[in-house]
Amino acid sequence: MAISHFSAKLRGHILQEMASNVLDLLVIGGGITGAGIVWDASLRGLRCGLVEMGDFASGTSSRSTKLVHGGLRYLKQGEVKLVMEVGRERALLHRNAPHVVIPEPMLLPIYKGGTFGYWMSSVGLYVYDLLAGVKRKERRRMYRRNATIKLEPLFKQDLLIGSGYYYEYRTDDARLTAEVMKTAVAHGAHAVNYTKASEFLYKDGRVVGIRATDVLSGETYDIYAKKIVNAAGPWVDRVRQMDNSLKGKRLLLTKGVHLVVDYNRLPIRQAAYFDVPDGRMIFVIPRDGKTYIGTTDTVYKEQIEDTQATAEDRDYLLHATNAAFPEVKLTTADVESCWAGLRPLIYEEGKGPSEISRKDEIFVSDSGLITIAGGKLTGFRKMAEKVVDLTVKLLSEQNGSRYLPCATATDVLSGGNCDGFDHFDQFKKVLSMGGVKIGIEERTATLLASRYGSNVNDLFQLYEGALAQAGSPEEAALMAEVTYGIEREMAVCAVDFLIRRTGMLLFDRPRAEKIKDDVIRLMGDALGWDAAERERQSAEVDRQLALVKEFPHEKAAAKT
Repeated sequence: MAISHFSAKLRGHILQEMASNVLDLLVIGGGITGAGIVWDASLRGLRCGLVEMGDFASGTSSRSTKLVHGGLRYLKQGEVKLVMEVGRERALLHRNAPHVVIPEPMLLPIYKGGTFGYWMSSVGLYVYDLLAGVKRKERRRMYRRNATIKLEPLFKQDLLIGSGYYYEYRTDDARLTAEVMKTAVAHGAHAVNYTKASEFLYKDGRVVGIRATDVLSGETYDIYAKKIVNAAGPWVDRVRQMDNSLKGKRLLLTKGVHLVVDYNRLPIRQAAYFDVPDGRMIFVIPRDGKTYIGTTDTVYKEQIEDTQATAEDRDYLLHATNAAFPEVKLTTADVESCWAGLRPLIYEEGKGPSEISRKDEIFVSDSGLITIAGGKLTGFRKMAEKVVDLTVKLLSEQNGSRYLPCATATDVLSGGNCDGFDHFDQFKKVLSMGGVKIGIEERTATLLASRYGSNVNDLFQLYEGALAQAGSPEEAALMAEVTYGIEREMAVCAVDFLIRRTGMLLFDRPRAEKIKDDVIRLMGDALGWDAAERERQSAEVDRQLALVKEFPHEKAAAKT
């Protein structure tokens, strides 16, 4: 397999390329929004680049509820247009990335005295289906009490009236970001992680570039672009401050925490979405032999880089879950891992965290810096379209050039090719059998096909090449996946692979602990790490393993 232009080994080369030509567009921020912008721009023929100070999706875009959902909660807030938009976006994403955007049946229990009564829930879900353009086979069904208990015996039965059965779509947010970024690179975009925009470069008061610092090597690069977009998520205001343009509207950061428990401790038959006494609603979602629970929504004013789940966050979610599923009796010992992420919302005076709109907004500073703020995972493609529309409009006014319209609605994402099959699940079976034929265990082949979609054939090719060096088929499969992560997904550090490329540290902690040393050895050999760097990588993996099990109290967390 040839080295791609998205290889960790080519980071320095890519930065040199970006610095040697004036780009049409440079994006700061490698989360889902930034990835979407370079995807859109590259399809329109713009010379574009992106820098991310950490790993791709290492901020909010790997710490969401991992749902591409239609926004049922937004209907409750009266945001009809937003429900319509995200419903359409959800359908497009499922069509173009079926391996990472997966239908997930969801059960909404209805209780006497709850947020909605039975008939209000029925009407609400009907309107939701209508506005979101839900497929006929996925439209809501209403169940009375007895049928609901048969569907989900674990629900609290006291005051239970019935339930609404509808569909959301589950995703792996970090992998979705990776697939969008890989697609953009395939269309000609340049993207580099672990590269910080250290300062802006100006000419006659207009921003014309950035001084970028490779945080791994310490080297700096002056990268020039006709237009620069700030898509830094929770760090948006910090970037605006660097441009001396932090005025007017600002961000309000809210923290969302999720817990992971073994599926056997919360063996729900399908995902559920339920009321809690303080007016919020919480999801419980089965995934890969685990069940995850979330989320909280609290104002966050501490250090962005040190976002942690606290004991209070954990206890809140456990209490809410035990109230909804009283026979389960989850304890703190059941929590295997967790994640805490920040929502970059646009501040609205007088509104609580859960009441603030998830709408996005674009700001243009006096220097010409374009900032995109707010928004949500489901709407990233549309957000990117708005940003690139504005960018090409401004470029056209400057140079008279004409640019292509947005084409991302019909562009199949990396790994999303179904090879003529109507459904990805059908194609996944064919892909998995391809792995079994060359000696990969069926469970592993199926997992890889689910994770990488049609790109899994590249991993199978790597597997065949690794067999001669490996001591076992299992080791060869790991070698293939690590190599793919480095060569095709710019995995630079061991935690990039264990957290964001595979999700292993969150959803299969025992395996992450088992293969940690092998991953460091394989990556170290491929990337030329010395003994000190291997020690540092090992310490960082250990730190992350401890972090997903540590829950400091609020005051202690604020000091870290």
